[in-house]
Amino acid sequence: MKKSDFYYDLPEELIAQHPLEKRDNSRLMVLNKESGEIEHKHFYDLLNMLSANDCLVLNDTRVLPARLYGTKIPTGAVVEFLLLKQISANRWECITGPGKKAKIGAEFDFDGKMSAKIADVLENGNRIVDFSFDGNFFEVLDTIGQMPIPPYIKEKLKDKERYQTVYSRELGSAAAPTAGLHFTEEMLDKLKDNGVKIAFVTLHVGLGTFRPVKAENIEEHTMHSEHYFVPEESANIINETKKNNGRIIAVGTTSCRTLETVADENGNISACEGWSKIFIYPGYKFKCIDALITNFHLPESTLIMLVSALAGRDNILNAYKTAVDEKYRFFSFGDAMFIR
Repeated sequence: MKKSDFYYDLPEELIAQHPLEKRDNSRLMVLNKESGEIEHKHFYDLLNMLSANDCLVLNDTRVLPARLYGTKIPTGAVVEFLLLKQISANRWECITGPGKKAKIGAEFDFDGKMSAKIADVLENGNRIVDFSFDGNFFEVLDTIGQMPIPPYIKEKLKDKERYQTVYSRELGSAAAPTAGLHFTEEMLDKLKDNGVKIAFVTLHVGLGTFRPVKAENIEEHTMHSEHYFVPEESANIINETKKNNGRIIAVGTTSCRTLETVADENGNISACEGWSKIFIYPGYKFKCIDALITNFHLPESTLIMLVSALAGRDNILNAYKTAVDEKYRFFSFGDAMFIR
């Protein structure tokens, strides 16, 4: 199967540059995965489409304000740091740019609130960085860090919380699980009142989610790994839903990947944590999820391959063509799709 099999033409003006004022006012394309039939709704219409037998699985990860701008000591040159992975209390693996200004031993200042020294340069060009600060690292980071908004969004985000889901709580992601951005607290409360079950999992989204598929033969692509955690309470809710023939509806590809990583052959879940490198593309047999709420994804990305595995490549490409024709908003701050 070729990477080019998942290409579609997207006018740049359809890439959403900012979130809507009201989260649940986004448009919702409803796609029947069996027939390919398409309906046009709004996200709040989900209230009428989910039943008391259904279980929504939400990823409660919280995005780190992981983009920092430091000034090199003593030259004052500005260098961007993007936090990737915490190695110890003060040490992180980072991407830096421009890299030539971040050689081993180079020191940087961040608004007088934090300093850093380059400890090592890895083979892939990433840096090992030792930070110095007073107090709690994450509290300092919250005052000086910026959200690592995807590169296709050119506008500056006015409110950092709009790149967080309303239920985010486990700090550790380099990017938001964007399908969940459409939910409001009020909408979740109404769904619970209607008997819909809510289960939380955690998968910390890595920057690999933005990396393009380079191999033309997609089977040769190597997925990045991301850390997940499934609590016992959520496992019990999911298993009970399946036992009662209810639908497991993953909110976002991250929740989907977590469930499909940990499910046994019967689709049952156990409390666990670990690292997922699962790559889902057409031909994959889903073990746990029945439906998926997701955004519209980049051409030739692993994410459009995942939704094609669930709904069929032809159905997905037709849905995306329809979305372009109907001028849906695309990507992180864009509209949503309910594959059922």
